[in-house]
Amino acid sequence: MPSTESQADRPSTWVLPPAPYALAWLAAWWLERHGHGLPLALGAAARPVAWLLAGAGLALFAWTLATFWRHHTTVNPYKGAAELCTGGPFAHSRNPIYVGDWLIYLGLAAGLQSAWPLVFAPLVWFIVRYGVIRHEEAHLEAKFGDAYRAYRARVRRWL
Repeated sequence: MPSTESQADRPSTWVLPPAPYALAWLAAWWLERHGHGLPLALGAAARPVAWLLAGAGLALFAWTLATFWRHHTTVNPYKGAAELCTGGPFAHSRNPIYVGDWLIYLGLAAGLQSAWPLVFAPLVWFIVRYGVIRHEEAHLEAKFGDAYRAYRARVRRWL
């Protein structure tokens, strides 16, 4: 683990955040395509559920990006934050982009009507939580100190 001083400069993120979701989707697609289907029986509800979840995830992602831009800070998980964002979607979740990613991921599972993405979900969660979020949180604490600790005490990591 890098020193606290380097953590204040930027997070030591291990993996690009979309990668675990994309790899899980590729694996699910490959398994479905090669005759290893694992149906998710949603019937007629599949399409509206898929659109609702994916649309909510995209809206949350856009709201979060707008918040970052308004505060002149980065969305890049390999660069240091310029400012601690605590308003907008960050008033409800410390990780609104990742909540949005999960909504999109689940929406795609509903649309594909495959349970494979749900089978891979715990692994995706583990990689995002410990390969990305843990490092981003260490960076924010090293850079913003008590302000981040106070924010962390009042806002949950997910929802």
